[in-house]
Amino acid sequence: MTKAILLVSFGTTHPETRQKTIGACEQAIKEAFPQYAVYQAYTSTVVLRRIKENEGLEIPTVKQALEQMKDEGIREVYIQPLHIIAGSEFEKILNQSKEFQSYFDIIKVGQPLLHSEDDYQQVKQVLMDQYGHFGEKAATVLMGHGSQHNAFVAYAALDHMLTGSQVHIGCVESYPPIEQIEEKLKSKGIKEVHLAPFMLVAGEHATNDMVSDDEDSWNTYFNQRGYQVIPHLIGLGEYPAIQDMYIQHLHKIID
Repeated sequence: MTKAILLVSFGTTHPETRQKTIGACEQAIKEAFPQYAVYQAYTSTVVLRRIKENEGLEIPTVKQALEQMKDEGIREVYIQPLHIIAGSEFEKILNQSKEFQSYFDIIKVGQPLLHSEDDYQQVKQVLMDQYGHFGEKAATVLMGHGSQHNAFVAYAALDHMLTGSQVHIGCVESYPPIEQIEEKLKSKGIKEVHLAPFMLVAGEHATNDMVSDDEDSWNTYFNQRGYQVIPHLIGLGEYPAIQDMYIQHLHKIID
């Protein structure tokens, strides 16, 4: 094969969710593009180091994967980020791909999950189908990673599009903050909060920042305010509809 797809994610140190999310996306893409070799890379050097230390696995960075593809005679490279927004990690991928332009006949980068208005509408529908049916006194709060990059507005835009529903998006590291989400829940008389990650994987943030009993977790935050909290440790990568969106993004750069 001289044509290949490179799937790039931030990565996770949690093997179980890795298989259910990143692994599931990889399998879906292999089935959708059987004529392409499929490679994988992570952007987090911290995650890569911890996986090597704890599991003895060596997963390449984007640069290492592109070097390998060059050495193995690949001529056409289609990079599909499994990131949610076009933030700093996405920009890293764009910059690294430019360094390798002279080595391949074609090297293109697909868009992250949230790019076009249609992407937002599709993700909104996935979230409504999964979490919008728990009853009048229940709401779902999805935890996004957030970003200091200007692409953080993607989270706020999606949360705004969910206005009027029982589904809300908050962020660990940027806007919308959990306090603002809780104000909305209080005004609606919500008694039951379903917590779920708005991230590709249900990894470190989901287990520690979201559902743990740590003092500063979202689980503790809502419990202390009298809500019944129900956790859902399901990464976005587990949903076939989300996997299909990444496949759609690949078609746009391949077809």
